[in-house]
Amino acid sequence: MPRPIPPALVALALLALPLGLGGCVERRIEITSEPSGALVWLNDQQIGRTPTEAGFTYHGVYDLRLELEGYEPLRTEATARPPLYEHAPLDLFAEALPARIDNIQRWHFVLEPSLESTLPKEQLEADLLSRAAGMRGELEATAPAEPDQPGDAPGGEEPPDDE
Repeated sequence: MPRPIPPALVALALLALPLGLGGCVERRIEITSEPSGALVWLNDQQIGRTPTEAGFTYHGVYDLRLELEGYEPLRTEATARPPLYEHAPLDLFAEALPARIDNIQRWHFVLEPSLESTLPKEQLEADLLSRAAGMRGELEATAPAEPDQPGDAPGGEEPPDDE
């Protein structure tokens, strides 16, 4: 006749069962923009157009770039901050719980219209030429005068040597 299983062992097995069925913490970044439809790069990896989302493994600072025609490109940093249950030692329990936990970081950006979309082409060209002329004048005013070089005499002849 088989021996019965001790009740303490049954209770321990029932307590350990949820740990064996451990859940997980799903980490996602959701990125939106105003207006929507901007192309998004996260740490130099293109992930799609807003609204979009991407999974992540580590909390911290991420490089972000958003581009949309007619709007100024946006280059910035955004931080994925860990919630309380992602700090040690609570993170061990969060990973072992028999349930899924969603850690969602939501980032929203407002894009500025570009000057090109608000000014006529003629005005943009005139402004560009004006800035170029101003910069040329600044360079000429600050450029050091070059010393006379041999062969710079009128007629292309060498100046006479004084001996």
